[in-house]
Amino acid sequence: MADAPEIREARPRRSVADEPVTSVLPGGDVPFDPTHEFDADEEVLAALGYKSEFKREFSLFSTFCVSFAVLGLLPSFASTLYYGMGYAGTAGMTWGWIVAMVGIQCVAMSMAELCSSMPTSGGLYYAAAVLAPPGWGPFAAWITGWSNFLGQVTAAPSVNYGVSAMILAAASIQNPDYVPTNYQTFLLTVFIMLIHGVMSSLPTRWLAQINSGGSTFNFIALIIVIILIPAGTDRVARGLPKFTPSSEVWGTIYEGTSFPAGVSVLMSFIGVIWTMSGYDSPFHLAEECSNANIASPRAIVLTSATGGLFGWFLQLVVAYTVVDIATVLDSDLGQPFAAYLMQCMPQKMVLAILALTIIAGFAMGQGCMIAASRVTFAYARDDCFPLSRFWKQVNPITQTPVNAVWLNCAVGILCLFLIFGGSLAIGALFSIGAIAAFVAFTTPIFIRVFFVGNRFRAGPWNLGRFSIPIGIVASAFVILMVPILCLPSVTGADLAPDVMNWTCLVYGAPMLGVIIWWFVSAHKWFKGPKVNIEHMMLGREGNLVEGVESKANDSGSDIVRDSKAIEATGKGVTEVK
Repeated sequence: MADAPEIREARPRRSVADEPVTSVLPGGDVPFDPTHEFDADEEVLAALGYKSEFKREFSLFSTFCVSFAVLGLLPSFASTLYYGMGYAGTAGMTWGWIVAMVGIQCVAMSMAELCSSMPTSGGLYYAAAVLAPPGWGPFAAWITGWSNFLGQVTAAPSVNYGVSAMILAAASIQNPDYVPTNYQTFLLTVFIMLIHGVMSSLPTRWLAQINSGGSTFNFIALIIVIILIPAGTDRVARGLPKFTPSSEVWGTIYEGTSFPAGVSVLMSFIGVIWTMSGYDSPFHLAEECSNANIASPRAIVLTSATGGLFGWFLQLVVAYTVVDIATVLDSDLGQPFAAYLMQCMPQKMVLAILALTIIAGFAMGQGCMIAASRVTFAYARDDCFPLSRFWKQVNPITQTPVNAVWLNCAVGILCLFLIFGGSLAIGALFSIGAIAAFVAFTTPIFIRVFFVGNRFRAGPWNLGRFSIPIGIVASAFVILMVPILCLPSVTGADLAPDVMNWTCLVYGAPMLGVIIWWFVSAHKWFKGPKVNIEHMMLGREGNLVEGVESKANDSGSDIVRDSKAIEATGKGVTEVK
């Protein structure tokens, strides 16, 4: 990794076996450019088939900051309180959160292991292509990529919708005669989206500083709110005990659905899953992070663990202080978190907490747009989208994928028209984010566990002998939750279009279209992740190189790819099978 220049002159091409990554390059060689001294991160990325196109100005801390800002515990909790509290009550918020976090943490650790082995902006999409059985790589990448894109592109609009709803709810608290309308919520959300589009187009160094500040504020605001709610509650002045008895908090399941209590608790996991779905951001920022195959997986696990712990603390203080769940859900304020605060806090304190949550939500939305733009850029780089040549361009001034930012911004604004379909319609954005993200998260994990097994070549951060058991738990958790998240809250004669869970349609229809597109056309031209560096072994354009093999690492484990061919293109080579 840190060879001296004279060694490079004696052996101009390094073996990928010397790099702690799972390579796709033929023969395991890193391209050699006598005019450029490769640093450790560039060697790792070159072994994966890409040239460095971003400045590596994210550290472990700044990467964690972006990820934690995308996680946005406080605004995420406020935006999804309707599901976490409304489906199963306080029981779902207390021990239900713990159960959900076991599965989520397993997903995060398995993802971190993949990130250490393949630290690219393509992330999960790249891993699915490399690990899939021969001939299935492009299809695995296609499904993973599009599902991840749907999760990423709906993240910013759903977060910003929650922020707008809180802003307008605060206005209603100040002026009880004011009732927010759908078009006001829509216009305010669009305005916030445009601001985030401008901010996300800035240079990487500025983005790192902005997100460090935003994440720091997120964390401080979360701590303040966790302390402020139990300290400032005025339940006693309202003739209630200061806190609800533990037996009631932990033992009472609110009948918020027509399903049995156990299923209702599982349905309440949508709040946990959506809140905790931002920890993949370090994977997508790996090409902008220094020491990526160590720092990025650490940031993934740190984000998930920190978010899970502090998110549970927030759940606890709300569960012990809520007065009437039904009133929270049916409030005219249109925002359950604001309605909850009005039940147990003085008005000035309510407005203060809402202000902290709104600012934290603004930072979260901007972090979501940054992460989404990197995903779009990575997929466009491999021609996954129509007009990919535009979306994969890196702005020469800012050195960031500005075109990808504005594509995501436009798609997000179109999604916001769901606001006019009512609360359940716009609520589908949250379910889509949960399902789409976790399908993308788990597809390469499932392939790695059940198809690659012990042949997986782990990076420097790995789970050792616990890798496969943890991967099995992660896969089982997601397989269980996908159908659960599509269930409506009511059944039988009470099920009507206005109370239907539209997730299966809003997520399923695009994914069905993507699958049809694959079999009709895309399988002919989409060949998965592309190598966009000129590899000196290939010779002139058009040559075919037989086999793709990464040699065994020091522990003897390896992953061998029996690809039939690597076809050279003007920009590099593309994995065919």
